[in-house]
Amino acid sequence: MPFWRRVASAARGPVLELGCGTGRVSWPLARAGVELVGIDRSAPMLGRARGHTAKSPNGRIADSPSLRLVRGDIRALPFDARSFPMVVAPYGVLQSLIRPRDLAATLASVARVIAPGGIFGIDLVPDVPQWREYENRVQLRGRAGDAQLTLIESVRQDPARRLTTFVQKYVERRGDRTREHRFDLTFRTLSVPEMARQLERTGFLVDAVLGDYQGRPWDDRADVWIILARRKQS
Repeated sequence: MPFWRRVASAARGPVLELGCGTGRVSWPLARAGVELVGIDRSAPMLGRARGHTAKSPNGRIADSPSLRLVRGDIRALPFDARSFPMVVAPYGVLQSLIRPRDLAATLASVARVIAPGGIFGIDLVPDVPQWREYENRVQLRGRAGDAQLTLIESVRQDPARRLTTFVQKYVERRGDRTREHRFDLTFRTLSVPEMARQLERTGFLVDAVLGDYQGRPWDDRADVWIILARRKQS
């Protein structure tokens, strides 16, 4: 979080956060004095983000001048052209766009709403070979009456589409009855050169590629890939 706070604090004007979700990034930035607009298409997540109001030190409402939350699609951003000096997509947000055309649409939409010379900050989960397919079962202990609870975790790969899916499935057995609760997270792996090419095609120049949140230069061993790109002057 300190990294994105430093980056966003340099903006001269409102910062747009893509896929703000429950406000994990939005609220700390707003509390640090950053004027921020967060957009997400999930109404339940935005509801949880607004629920942080009660925890705010000064009791501000979520849709205040310092933090405005908007429900919308990042592939077609509902904002005026050139209205943001900075846009950020932290914590692998762009990798949730599993179809290439959705990523292309999002980059084009960002290029439209960001001001010339504005900064687009992105971070990506590395495409690491250690994420091989596996399945693991764990018997959970706790107070669940007479129920037996099993957690099944697995990773599935789709190499052709470059998709990785993490699955958590909770199986609850109570006598002869069984209930399942499943949670899936799918993301698309993208290489730094590939993302840089797409940014350049969309009207950005890559200023820096970092390998951690302390600012270390990127290399193949990096745990995170951070790209800071600048919108070309037109």
